[in-house]
Amino acid sequence: MSTATYELLAATQHTLNMTAAFLGGLVIAGALIWAVRVGMRVMDRDTSHPRPDEQPRLPLTGPVHEEREMREPDDVPVMADGGARLMPYELHPASTRRGKDQNRRRWLPGSTGSFGGGGLPRGL
Repeated sequence: MSTATYELLAATQHTLNMTAAFLGGLVIAGALIWAVRVGMRVMDRDTSHPRPDEQPRLPLTGPVHEEREMREPDDVPVMADGGARLMPYELHPASTRRGKDQNRRRWLPGSTGSFGGGGLPRGL
């Protein structure tokens, strides 16, 4: 084979690669256009947004504020020997209850402030 044949084969291969890349790009662009059109159709069928008079409003009593309280564990009562089994309706709905002492625990000078934070223990 001569040099001209090799150059012709190389040019043909390059042309085929460029054509394949161009066709692949057209397929991807077509898929993106199709996806946008399908999305627009779905959005058109979707329910409309609420009107301004249907928007949520602040209660007449004003904004609702958060409530803070100290909670303590609400353990399952211990069953006595020979006692009746506890049924689910006899248990409390939450695993905690409102604490008797509602004063927040404050940091005390001389305490470390965190577990493993270093410093001397509170009693020394």
